Amino acid sequence: MSGWTVAGMGPDSRELGGIDYVDGAIVASESTRLIKGGGGSSPQLPEEPDDGLAHPNDRPWEALRGMFLDNKINLLFGFLPFAYWSHAAGWPDSSVFVLTFLTMVPLASMLGIFTEELAAHTNDVIGGLINATFGNAVELVVAVQALLHNDFLVVQSSLIGSVFSNLLLVLGMCFFCGGMCYPEQNFVSQGAVVFMAMLGVSGLTLVLPEFFGDNDEEDLTISRIGAVLLVLLYLQLMYFQLSSHSHLFEGDDDTVALIPLSWALIGMIVVTAMVTILSDWLVGSIGGFCIQFNLSHSFVGLVILPVVGDAVEHMSAISVAMKNKMDLALGIALGSSAQIAVFVLPVVVLIGWCTGRDMSLRFPSMQVYLYLLSIFIVSLVLSNSKSNWLEGSLLIFTYTLVAVGVYFEKDDAL
Repeated sequence: MSGWTVAGMGPDSRELGGIDYVDGAIVASESTRLIKGGGGSSPQLPEEPDDGLAHPNDRPWEALRGMFLDNKINLLFGFLPFAYWSHAAGWPDSSVFVLTFLTMVPLASMLGIFTEELAAHTNDVIGGLINATFGNAVELVVAVQALLHNDFLVVQSSLIGSVFSNLLLVLGMCFFCGGMCYPEQNFVSQGAVVFMAMLGVSGLTLVLPEFFGDNDEEDLTISRIGAVLLVLLYLQLMYFQLSSHSHLFEGDDDTVALIPLSWALIGMIVVTAMVTILSDWLVGSIGGFCIQFNLSHSFVGLVILPVVGDAVEHMSAISVAMKNKMDLALGIALGSSAQIAVFVLPVVVLIGWCTGRDMSLRFPSMQVYLYLLSIFIVSLVLSNSKSNWLEGSLLIFTYTLVAVGVYFEKDDAL
């Protein structure tokens, strides 16, 4: 789930709270449920004061109900009581992991909705900061919980797995599904180049401890300096995206919040608390799950855990790609990858530093090499500012090869 998406996507037709919002007129975002301003003769929202901020509409209860009931993925909330009972009753770790995993998928979706509702009550800069900061909150919470369990391998593999998922699988599916609808699609390359450069710098920080760290203490020193520099780079990226070069990332504006500010804030706090509790159960059950299904911690982190935070976002990216909105699709896939690499990853290292845990950027060599190769392959695919289904298939096959290789890896080999 990312805050780096570009505004302006929406379904061809949608009904919320008894009002139809039609593409080309007033559009509701597929991933955020926010109403985007448009033209046409659709029903008009109440007139808002011209102060540069978004204001809630006059049907907040119906909007809130629509957020929960119109999103079919929220049917997975039915697993919530079973997830609680499995943990409380001491069920096998495999059962706890599966039930908790299924429950966290809709929680991640609702956290994204409430975050963007909160951002809609602010101006463009503050809203962008909120989205960018909390866009990958689920991945951050899961990584921190694994860090507190001293499961550094899960921390590393889950974060780099989120990058793989967005960079290869999501982007590949966007190119492939979009290519099935259009022979060739175009996109603006400047924004994509910025994101890929950020990923390249993050790859460099992962290489440094392995090449220049002769012992654990040097690894930690190099990693912590690298983490601080990545956070500073992230702040520069925020300024670049929200201020100096916002035209490269902007979409439709005039976003109107559907629910009051207090509701959005309360919803975000409650869902974040639930994600924190469930992620603790999820991380605590990984060991038993891996033993029962004969899987490595790397496979769980690289392939399975990224689904929790990214499933809804993946579907949104593919949907807009099939509508020939490739700049938006790339903003979702590449933006989320960059945010994980230059913000979430270094923040986890710094949190480990503050909590007395020796979390470093010395990742397993295999993961680092695959990471760098993936960046190189995606850079080649993006080089001509055009996409087609074959390039999408290439990226999907690359992700599949990575998953197959990691599946046969054993924890004791690391």
